[in-house]
Amino acid sequence: MKDDVWKRDEIASPCVRLCVVHPEERICVGCLRSIEEISGWSRMTHAERAAVMEELPSRAPRLQKRRGGRMARLER
Repeated sequence: MKDDVWKRDEIASPCVRLCVVHPEERICVGCLRSIEEISGWSRMTHAERAAVMEELPSRAPRLQKRRGGRMARLER
């Protein structure tokens, strides 16, 4: 039962070690969190972390927009 002391009931970070902040959207392309969310993660409550995790899937489409190529030139 000694190991129970080291178990923590907290939401793990969604970090996938692909740490690049998108220049326009200002979110990490790996985990989809903002810089503020990343830096404050260790200080967030369980409820705050859960709220961030719930919102992350809705951010993915913001990074899937095509920015260049032939289609971008045709739209002008």
